Amino acid sequence: MKIKSQRDFWSGLMFICVGVGFAVGATNYSMGSSARPGPGYFPLILSAVMSLLGAIVLFKALTIETDDGDPIGAFAWRPLIVIVAAITIFGLALPRLGLLITVPLLILITSLAGDEFHWKGVLVNAIVLTIGAWAIFIAGLKLTIPLYPWFAQ
Repeated sequence: MKIKSQRDFWSGLMFICVGVGFAVGATNYSMGSSARPGPGYFPLILSAVMSLLGAIVLFKALTIETDDGDPIGAFAWRPLIVIVAAITIFGLALPRLGLLITVPLLILITSLAGDEFHWKGVLVNAIVLTIGAWAIFIAGLKLTIPLYPWFAQ
């Protein structure tokens, strides 16, 4: 069999692998039933849908001819490393620095992953997302996430 679209082939394979991985992880939780789903029910259904979509994309990559074979370009290491580092820093900083400092810090670090950086856009995003995070998680869901740094409480 010949791969006719490299991008679709690898993305379909990635969807299948991630879907199967999450399906295996979901089996560690109780499934419940359709009427009363347990904590593993929704992740299992989502991972099955993801795997099915991956299979469709993979099938397309093996059957539909593209002009140049959709070659995969160079792997973007910098954005991957910056985003993973930002998420790690967010997880470590949130209990210590609180939501009001950690969310803007996350926005600032992740904005460095792209090729274009504009202070105005970063500032607007930081303000809007911080207010949104506060409204959803603290005001709306009443989660016990620290709002201020540990030294200001």
